[in-house]
Amino acid sequence: MELNSYQLLARRTALYPHRGNNILYPTLGLCGEAGEVADKVKKVLRDGDGEFNSEQKQAIAMELGDVLWYVSQLADELGFGLEAIAEANLEKLQSRAARNVISGSGDQR
Repeated sequence: MELNSYQLLARRTALYPHRGNNILYPTLGLCGEAGEVADKVKKVLRDGDGEFNSEQKQAIAMELGDVLWYVSQLADELGFGLEAIAEANLEKLQSRAARNVISGSGDQR
């Protein structure tokens, strides 16, 4: 599936207040879902010594789908397609790799 196709289809399921003019809702949802991913990983580290079984991996994949949904909604609220965001991200990373600044910190490196 192409990213923009996903975004279009996901938008059909977006039922939240002031959709189309509400950056806050998908931002908070994204944070919440990312926290759920982190929590599932944390519990595997705590309870399973970092060994992930297929059920745990599947549960994390489901949460990642929720993360993707909120990323999609936030991008839409900002007027961006997911493919454009993905392409810009790869260009940024390739530039950093070419300049040997892929590690480190700071957005403008």
